[in-house]
Amino acid sequence: MNEDTFISHLMELRDRLLRALIAVGVIFLCLFPFASELYDFVAHPMIAALPPGAKMIATGVVTPFLIPVKVALMIAFAIALPYVLYQAWAFIAPGLYAHEKRLVLPLVVASTVLFLVGVAFCYFFVFGVVFGFVYRIAPASISVAPDIENYLNFVLTMFLAFGTTFEVPIAVLLLVRMGVVTVEQLSDVRPYFIVGSFVVAAVVTPPDVLSQLLLAVPMCLLYEVGIIAARLFGKPAPRNDEGQESGAGNAGS
Repeated sequence: MNEDTFISHLMELRDRLLRALIAVGVIFLCLFPFASELYDFVAHPMIAALPPGAKMIATGVVTPFLIPVKVALMIAFAIALPYVLYQAWAFIAPGLYAHEKRLVLPLVVASTVLFLVGVAFCYFFVFGVVFGFVYRIAPASISVAPDIENYLNFVLTMFLAFGTTFEVPIAVLLLVRMGVVTVEQLSDVRPYFIVGSFVVAAVVTPPDVLSQLLLAVPMCLLYEVGIIAARLFGKPAPRNDEGQESGAGNAGS
């Protein structure tokens, strides 16, 4: 009986993964004809900061083709992310208590929105400030010609860093909701978090003070937002009998 249940769960997981992959694939096929334009959009902050007449270069044989395709795939995944998260939610929801279902769905939506806000903040603000600063102080004897593959790797790293940073309020709220820490303990460790934020920023960002500040300062501010959210919504929900029965009934179905 248990083996049959385990196999059925594996089959459901396979089906939901397949649906998510198909969604990403369909969107990617729609975006593929516009891959070059999408890369130009992603590269715009760098192009705008380059000296007049300067362009980016491609050092690989197939790099001019592969890099735009990777950008199209990345954007396809971002567009399909709500559907991918829905498939994950639909897979785990039957095993959750009623109050956990009420909590998880808003957290999934909020974390997705915050991640995308972090990416947008990086693209529209951070890149312009950092690239403008770097190329303004570059020696006049240097011919600036960034490689498109290195640029894409840099962009993905920065997007991931800022998107993850903007998840700090969700992480703080979850820690309080699960009873791991209290709001008072979070307030007490604030100085250590500030120091840790600058250490993390120094590791994941380029070795310039400006980009480190642009990551560490929002991280500290979002920590404060997380503490405020934890004060308002951080009280752990009791597992009453109704919730257990509801969760058990859904798990059985």
